[in-house]
Amino acid sequence: MGVPAFFRWLSRKYSTIVVHCTEERSKECNGVRIPVDTSKPNPNEVEFDNLYLDMNGIIHPCTHPEDKAAPKNEDEMMVAIFEYMDRLFNIVRPRRVLYMAIDGVAPRAKMNQQRSRRFRASKEGVELVEEKSRIREEILGRGGYLPPVEIKERFDSNCITPGTEFMDNLAKCLRYYVADRLSNDPGWRNITVILSDASVPGEGEHKIMDYIRRQRAQPHHDPNTHHCLCGADADLIMLGLATHEPNFTIIREEFKPNQPRPCAMCGQKGHEIKDCQGVAREKQGEHDEFADTMPGSEQEFIFIRLCVLREYLERELTMASLPFPFDFERTVDDWVFMCFFVGNDFLPHLPSLEIREGAIDRLVGIYKDVVHKTGGYITENGFVKLESVELIMQAIGVAEDNIFKKRKEDDEGFKRRNKDKKKRMKAQQQGPAYMTAGQFAPQALGGRGRPGVVQNARHQAFDMRMQGRDQHNKDAAQSLKAMMKNGGQAGSSDGQDGRGVKRKAEDSDSEPEPEDNVRLWEDGWKQRYYKTKFDVDATDDDFRKKVVKSYVEGLCWVLRYYYQGCASWKWYFPFHYAPFASDFKDIKGMFTDFELGTKPFKPLEQLMGVFPAASGNFLPQTWQSLMSNPESSIIDFYPDDFAIDLNGKKYAWQGVALLPFVDERRLRAALAEVYPNLSPEENKRNSLGSDMLFVGKSHPCCDFIQELYRGESHEGTEMPAELCHGIQGTLNLDEDPILPDKPVQSPIPMLRDIAQNTAIGVKYKDPQYGETFVFKAVILPGAKMPEKVLKPGDWERGNRGRGNWRPQLGFNSNRQQVHLDQSGFRALGHSMNRQQQGGGQYSNAPPPGNYHQGNYSRPSHSGGGGHLPPFQHSRQQGLLGTPPPYNPQQQYPRQQYGGGGGGHGWDRSTQRGGHGGGQGQGGYHQQRGQDDRRGDRRGDRGGQPGYNSGRNYHLPPPERKYNWS
Repeated sequence: MGVPAFFRWLSRKYSTIVVHCTEERSKECNGVRIPVDTSKPNPNEVEFDNLYLDMNGIIHPCTHPEDKAAPKNEDEMMVAIFEYMDRLFNIVRPRRVLYMAIDGVAPRAKMNQQRSRRFRASKEGVELVEEKSRIREEILGRGGYLPPVEIKERFDSNCITPGTEFMDNLAKCLRYYVADRLSNDPGWRNITVILSDASVPGEGEHKIMDYIRRQRAQPHHDPNTHHCLCGADADLIMLGLATHEPNFTIIREEFKPNQPRPCAMCGQKGHEIKDCQGVAREKQGEHDEFADTMPGSEQEFIFIRLCVLREYLERELTMASLPFPFDFERTVDDWVFMCFFVGNDFLPHLPSLEIREGAIDRLVGIYKDVVHKTGGYITENGFVKLESVELIMQAIGVAEDNIFKKRKEDDEGFKRRNKDKKKRMKAQQQGPAYMTAGQFAPQALGGRGRPGVVQNARHQAFDMRMQGRDQHNKDAAQSLKAMMKNGGQAGSSDGQDGRGVKRKAEDSDSEPEPEDNVRLWEDGWKQRYYKTKFDVDATDDDFRKKVVKSYVEGLCWVLRYYYQGCASWKWYFPFHYAPFASDFKDIKGMFTDFELGTKPFKPLEQLMGVFPAASGNFLPQTWQSLMSNPESSIIDFYPDDFAIDLNGKKYAWQGVALLPFVDERRLRAALAEVYPNLSPEENKRNSLGSDMLFVGKSHPCCDFIQELYRGESHEGTEMPAELCHGIQGTLNLDEDPILPDKPVQSPIPMLRDIAQNTAIGVKYKDPQYGETFVFKAVILPGAKMPEKVLKPGDWERGNRGRGNWRPQLGFNSNRQQVHLDQSGFRALGHSMNRQQQGGGQYSNAPPPGNYHQGNYSRPSHSGGGGHLPPFQHSRQQGLLGTPPPYNPQQQYPRQQYGGGGGGHGWDRSTQRGGHGGGQGQGGYHQQRGQDDRRGDRRGDRGGQPGYNSGRNYHLPPPERKYNWS
């Protein structure tokens, strides 16, 4: 969802919700790769029942990655998607259900944002090609080096949209992938796999939520199911809270800002395309063997524990002295609703609310006052009480003027600090104006030269001050001379020595600011806003009410979408900008209900609504002409160029794309003329499909599905809940089914066919309910709430900031730290650089002085100038040898979720491992043991007699394996 900075704000305020994943890696033995056995217990010491994959968050980074070389063709893209999914399955290891959801045709309200994104992507792609061509000519013109241009077709990411051939092929590849894993991977043996591809209407994450809602309403649903949802969108957090499932976790990639990206011109890291100098690439390795490998660490994953977030919210939203019983579940729904005010995919955010400015905390404070005044909550089961919303908006509206002025002050302060920082950095790069000589001249650290004895320091200091003053006067005189030479101008065009030279644009202290005609921080901001953004006068009350009415409808539609499903497939917000909070007056009667019985677009119709003309090659030929032919009746829907309003922001991607809205009636009328030209294959891609359910041969439901195929039943059959972990729904036969003992052909040439298939697939449909049915947003009877995790320090740290926050690894609150003790650090310190000739000055030194105890004798030094003999050691691989293998299943008893074992505990450990980690020369690998190491060093500086003093370490065995000659 379009909520910039929401997750960053959430993870900083409620840091305990984040848990780092423990991931078991595959091993290699004698050149044979041994895959991970996912049927074994989860190394994170928690067992998940259901894993849901929002597939678009996997497809995009696998097809056009930003941090590594892109796949060469479509087959490599599919393999990358398979590997990504394998990695997620290895981390989560679901035991019941794997649900894969690809974005299908979206509601009309979402299509506006999709249209904006795809038009931007097309425009940016054309601009990038033009910029690369211009910079290439400049670099080659001045004799620079650039690699030859690779003639290859640019991958258009717009093809990741329902209705394209790419998405149709992806669905076939995923069917093959599921059949292969169910047939060959023991971890998949007893799970139920549901695939909802792009032919099924709805956004991926909302198809997942719809499945969870409908299963919760069934009598056989297990209320203690542990859900895990994979996706990077911020709205997944709100969606997870909206389910009111006590055991809900989100897994996502850990965001690491400011990661280096390769230059689009030369492919090297460390600079952007605008700064490319055309320098030849440095050789990677002795024989350039690493030329095609891009350095970088593999992306890591984190868990977001919503049960811990619920603890934080319960602490923050609890209200005393209410005239009615406090209901925490209702306050969670209200908190989710208030988050919509700061941004979502369907409505522009209110101008006065920004997450970075503490908007959500402000809303919570106002909300508590409103609840006391109105005597009730503002939402219930996805329906909004508009009179309470009006009170919240009016409270925000009173503070709008001060909010805008404070925003301007903060912005100016930030620019001022940034300017001072650049000046300091520039001064550090230039160095001092003169270099002191004599006895105060700088000396290189570690150099052989030694400064002489300081003599007459006061006289030397006086000379230094006089030199500095003379240098300053000299610079001022040279600048004045240059100015007079140029007729009073501040610069010189031919200054060879740099005196009086004009500053370049990139050396300027101030950056060009985008023009802001609204100036919200000055009086009259509301009049200027409506005139600039809507081209109407602020005195036009009827127009303002129209905008407010549409926004109120949008708030009701979004909340209904989150809690009950899509209320209307055709509704959308028909403006590019939001009204002010102070404009929300008399809104109680502005909304009644949405039109029932609306239907989604068909896939090719959606492509016509969201694609620019440059991506028309994904459409049938006759449909393309509607985008490019000047005589087309809808040619105005596809502008070649369009304006982007920065709307007070700094970067173009933050601005508003001013595209015309698509008129559904005009679009359908134009398409009616070209529909007869569709081929059978195109008609198939343009039709709406169904979810697919797959199980393996050992699954209890396999025999039941086989009987359906033997009986050739053409009617829907209810799924027995007792055969499939309580899952219910309707099954229908597939026209081209995957059946046991029937080979499955691979759609990817580089992958083998499945000769011994044991999987079976069938069409699946969720339990159906009437359009007026209301799903209850409550904790289900029989649900066991997880044990509390937060401690008083966690809450205080969240209010102060992160403080000394350290990440937790896995779900076990009692996981022991894995790190080296002091003897391990000593062993590593004295076994490092052992093979190097002439290493550091301590490379051959014996251990510290405590080894004179027992049968060890300390070498004597003669005259202070003696040379230490080389340190002899009988074992070349380190002092401690190889440690015993690490087995978490033996060391830590696995705790079942929901059984009161503290599975959501918070641990202060800083280790990374769980499965042994890497081994250095000393046999152990240091794993974030910084605190222990600092403690050792502090102890050494404290003048203690030896490492063993007061620590009760065993003395080394007296076998005389060390020879101190």
